[in-house]
Amino acid sequence: MAEAAVQVATSDALLRRLEWTVIRRLDGLLQGDYRTLFRGGGVDLADLREYQLHDDVRHIDWNVTARLQQPYVRQFTEDRDLTAWFLLDLSGSVDFGSADVTKLAVSTGFVATLARVLTRHGNRVGALMYGSKVDTLLAPGNSRLHVLNLLTRMRSRPRIVAPGAGTSLAELLKAGAMTIRRRSLVFVVSDFISTPGWDDALARLAQRHEVVAVRLFDPLEMALPEIGLVTLEDAETGEQLFIDSADPAFRARYHAIAEAREAELRDALARSGADTLELATDDDLLDAMLRFADLRRQRARLKAPGRFPAAFQRARPAWADPAPAAAPGAAP
Repeated sequence: MAEAAVQVATSDALLRRLEWTVIRRLDGLLQGDYRTLFRGGGVDLADLREYQLHDDVRHIDWNVTARLQQPYVRQFTEDRDLTAWFLLDLSGSVDFGSADVTKLAVSTGFVATLARVLTRHGNRVGALMYGSKVDTLLAPGNSRLHVLNLLTRMRSRPRIVAPGAGTSLAELLKAGAMTIRRRSLVFVVSDFISTPGWDDALARLAQRHEVVAVRLFDPLEMALPEIGLVTLEDAETGEQLFIDSADPAFRARYHAIAEAREAELRDALARSGADTLELATDDDLLDAMLRFADLRRQRARLKAPGRFPAAFQRARPAWADPAPAAAPGAAP
């Protein structure tokens, strides 16, 4: 009981700090554009208009289209009420952070900020949590106490090491598809370090819901520093590996593998149809949330599926675009 009380107090302190430093400013910036940043699921027919490129084909009125020999789509009166879901990857890999901030801390700050911004306007937020499996469902609610409960559950989850096992993000996404029946705004918050197969599950989820893939990462995952002999341990399986990080050949192989995984991950996210927001452990949370607001406005203007424009994503660090190697014999 004492430990639970400490967790609640810590979560409350975090939420109060974010309310003063981030949420109040976001409230002022998002207030005027609220209806375009987060769209509800209206059901009242308002008008018909000709089909335009990137319109949702599910809104085509086939009776009118057949009569006029021209595709027409239905327009609905927008319902301000919104339900948002957080599909949270809380597996062992999110405990990693090369500095003082872990990916879990970034995830907690993002969820706290966005959940509070949404609930302050009367919307509801729910969550599905994955540790070594999907084991926690938090039904949607719209109070500050509900957000506090969500944060406490995120921060107090025990970390389980399962030898031979790894994260199955597809399991979380499939559970989300089965749980979330009504069209909703869904945030998949994960580092996307998972066994293969999650991309198809994400694409199916994005066909029914408005999905934002919030990718957590740490710069050290991309480039190994030269720190000599070191023992690395897999946070999820407990497997240990003794390496020599001073070996240039080893660091080159590490960098090549990281680059290949980065390209594969970006390609999978682009194919899924989900929007993508990248959050690094060295990000400023307010800057990240303001960037997210810009992304929402840009998407509302474009009304097109797919990823957010690259110009609005977090700038890629130097390690992501290495200079091409000079040809043999070329002048320096």
